[in-house]
Amino acid sequence: MTVGDIQRLTGAKLLTPDVDLSVPVTCCYAGDLLSLVMAAGEPGMAWVTVQTHMNVIAVASNLEMPVVIISEGIQMEQASADKAAQEGIAVLSSDKTSFEISGILYAAGLTARPA
Repeated sequence: MTVGDIQRLTGAKLLTPDVDLSVPVTCCYAGDLLSLVMAAGEPGMAWVTVQTHMNVIAVASNLEMPVVIISEGIQMEQASADKAAQEGIAVLSSDKTSFEISGILYAAGLTARPA
């Protein structure tokens, strides 16, 4: 699955239009507590969250996550989106809940850990 596949599956809006959507995604994590994400995160992982601040991008970058999916229709601050684009991280914003997004991605074959 790619970042572009996730965007299509979730109907999410791309907040970082110049990033590569063909980057592969191997697994997914849904959570809002940065310390848990840091402990569970790994390269290639999609991250579903309601957090939008700059530290989200720092964590995603440090863990080499190609995409952050913001749920609940929440918009990310422009400075954070700009930093994400600079780091090559796609940021998607969806009106769906984290639960719904996770269910869609799980049904499409994305798991919590790579196979």
